[in-house]
Amino acid sequence: MQLDKFTDYALRVLVTLAIRSPARVPTSEIAGVFGLSDHHLSKVATHLVREGFVISERGRNGGLTLARDPGEITLGSVVRAMKRGEPVVECFGPDKSCLILPACGLRAPLAEAQEAFFSTLDRYTLTDATKARRALGALLNAQPD
Repeated sequence: MQLDKFTDYALRVLVTLAIRSPARVPTSEIAGVFGLSDHHLSKVATHLVREGFVISERGRNGGLTLARDPGEITLGSVVRAMKRGEPVVECFGPDKSCLILPACGLRAPLAEAQEAFFSTLDRYTLTDATKARRALGALLNAQPD
């Protein structure tokens, strides 16, 4: 299963916030660190807020912070939320228009593979993904706690 850019960027935002916690980090600063569009990253941040992973505060001292402890945020829950229910293959979605669907032997193995993918991600938290705090902090030009 391949992650789309939206999900990839969401994971980068969460890693950055975990490393910089408890500081508020502006979306523009995260976009600058990764060389991404501020506009696109703002959309990602909005979705992370809507899904309850991030808190956004406006204003001069505003920015993003994690909504909960990084140990409570599983990578699987983030990927599921960001993928927005997009099916791995067309026949998993609401529009099951594939010609071979009635006799297809791919559906079960693909469903099993998708579940294995998420099951693996569910075993890891944002804390696990940020164990190399010093190295990540240096790469993100931040001082980890």
